[in-house]
Amino acid sequence: MDKAAIRQQLEAQIAKTEDAVEKYKGMVQPISPDDAIGRVSRMDAIVNKSVVEASLRQAERKLTKLKVMQTKIDDEKFGLCTRCKNPIPVQRLLLMPQSSKCVRCASR
Repeated sequence: MDKAAIRQQLEAQIAKTEDAVEKYKGMVQPISPDDAIGRVSRMDAIVNKSVVEASLRQAERKLTKLKVMQTKIDDEKFGLCTRCKNPIPVQRLLLMPQSSKCVRCASR
């Protein structure tokens, strides 16, 4: 297993996800009732805010998982599925370094 490549991918994904979290936090602003934007536009803004909030939560969950995997990379059990204990393919770990399960177990 190429742990150096996985470590590099983890670091890159953490940086990218941290940037996304900051961007989403900047986009999640309260919609002031004092703004003269019309009812339909206000409804659109509320819907857009909800979508951004959902994206923010998803990015924060991903960031947490990435940081957990980063702490476990030197563990002897790193790269083994937490469910079936079989090796997780390196390609999966490079594509989704936050993965703690193999494709088969993750899809269950």
